[in-house]
This record gives sequence, structure tokens and C-alpha cells, in this order.
Amino acid sequence: MRMRGVNFGGWFSQIDAIQEKDPASFPGESEHMRTFLGADDFRRVREWGFDHVRLPVDWQNVFDAGIRPVEGTLSLLDRAVDGILAQGLRVILDLHKCPGHDFHSGATEKQAFFADPALRGDCLRVWSVLGERYGHREGVLLELLNEPVAPDAATWNAVKDELAAHIRGIAPKATLVVGSNLWNNSSEFEHLTPVDDDNILYSVHLYNPIVFTHQKAPWIAHPLFQETRSYPGTYEIPDDGGSRLPVDGGRWDRDRMYRHLEPVFRFREIHGVQVACNEFGAYMGGPTRADRIAWMTDVLDLFREHGIGWSYWNYRNLDFGLVSRGESLFANSPNYDDPERIDREMLALLRSR
Repeated sequence: MRMRGVNFGGWFSQIDAIQEKDPASFPGESEHMRTFLGADDFRRVREWGFDHVRLPVDWQNVFDAGIRPVEGTLSLLDRAVDGILAQGLRVILDLHKCPGHDFHSGATEKQAFFADPALRGDCLRVWSVLGERYGHREGVLLELLNEPVAPDAATWNAVKDELAAHIRGIAPKATLVVGSNLWNNSSEFEHLTPVDDDNILYSVHLYNPIVFTHQKAPWIAHPLFQETRSYPGTYEIPDDGGSRLPVDGGRWDRDRMYRHLEPVFRFREIHGVQVACNEFGAYMGGPTRADRIAWMTDVLDLFREHGIGWSYWNYRNLDFGLVSRGESLFANSPNYDDPERIDREMLALLRSR
């Protein structure tokens, strides 16, 4: 069955981004993790017709600097996993950030994780705890690392094999989720090697063309992202664009989106494996509403036509939410002109596919 779900980003991950948007109302990290989402949200996701939740976790929110688990916080994560599973939803437990690796800073800095064996050892220690705690749970999938930014494909291939072997030794029956290098980019599937394991789900992320989906995003200062762009559209990108992000120019429309995903389709056919898109979306404060819907429609139609499961980014807040509560930037947005602050149009589009 093709998976269709949502991300619960901003709960046990990227808490700093939640705080930055409304610091006066931020209740503190522990209280945030206790109250940000709960049983009503899990029930709502199931009633909307979705079958799973991707649950990102930043290591520093549940471990101390010595890589020792913080039991009080892990108990909150236990409660989250228990509550989601109780609604009949599966959980993709995603290690969103690990010691020495941050997908966001990867856009401007080399990630020490790939060069320092000690940091990779710390990551294995994190997975020893998470794998033992959740790897035996029916319906829990374990995602090795969110959006790796390795210096080259060969490095990521070696590291992901190391991570997968370690986790498999702890969680022999769990489905493992493995992404491609450079933020799970589709083009990197040409260089991705399959894990020697028959219980793997391979993950692509789709924010392409990123100069469209992330236009005007305040967390990207590069001038390429400050221009107004439409979809479909043709984007002029100088050769010396200077961004490490995949800023492919030219004409972008449904045909281009298909060609962009072709490496994923080929990888699936060649190796006989399952693939899914575990993140996709467009920044709420950038593209026009009509262009955002047009992009989303093309993406969802391609997923449906080619049997690709997906996890939409994001359920609540973080500039992409189906629900927006406590985001002052979007307090008056017509997209959330609903008593429950739900983007009904975007939700209806997702449910129709």
C-alpha cells in the first residue's frame, strides 16, 4: 500500500525555529515537547485519511552532551510514539540531526560527522538507545539520518551502510529508511548503492526547484532566493550562483518534474525496492497561492501515477503547516481563515491524491 502521511516537525526537532517565531509565548523546551501536539492531533491525522506520521527527532533534545539519554524527555517521546500508534498510524522515527551533522548548516559548512569517526560513534550510541527502545515496536520505521550532506556519494554510501548495519543488529525486524546524499536529492539516486538488506524503504525529498519553493525564505540569505518566481516558470541561474543548494535553473513544469524524479524511478526498477518521498512542500510566505497549488498538484499527480508514497512537510507550523497556531508571521494569512487555523484547500488537495 502506498504510504500517505504528514511530518510532525517542530515537536522534538527544530524547537529553536518554533521559539524564534514567537519567543514571548514559547513555554520552554520541556513544556513545548509535552504540549505542542497530542491525542487530538493524532486522531485528526487519522480521520483525515493519512496512514502514518514521520516524527523527526534532534538528538540534543533527548540526549545530553555526553550522549546520555535524558529519561524525562525520552518518556515524552515514548508517549508520542504510543499515542500515534494507538490511532492505527505508523511512525517513521527520523533522526533529524545527529552529533556533528545538521542538514541546515550543511548548506554553508562541511559536516564534521563525515570526517570524524568519534562523531559517528556518538551517532551509533544514539541509535543504540533509540533502536532498542523503539525498534521492536510494530509499525515503527527507523530513519537513519535526515538529509545527509556528505562531501561525495561514496562517503555517504559507506556511512549509511555502517549506520544500517548497526541499527539492524539492534532492531532485526524494523524497516529502515535510507535517503540519498545532498538533502535526499533525486539526482543523487544515480550514485546511491542499495543496502544489503531486504527491509529498506528508500527516501527522496522534493523541494525542487528550490529557488521557487523556498523563495523569500528568511532562513536563506542568498540573493537567488529573494526573487519572485512563478510555477511553471523559467529561472535564470548564473553559473557562479555560489549556493551549495541544488539551484537548478531553466524551465520547470510538470515534464521537468518528471525528469527530475527519473533517477528515483530507475533506482526502484533496477533494484526492486520501495521508495517514498518523506518531505515535500513550498514555503507559505513565498510563492503565490495559485503557484503553490499548481506545484503541489503536479507533484502529487506524479507521486500517484508512479506509485510513490509520501509524507507532507509539515503538519503544524514551521512555515509549511497544514495547521498554523502561534505563528505571528501568518496570523492574518487568508490560507488559515478557519476557526481551527487549518489550511483547508491544501488539506483537500492532499486528501484527493
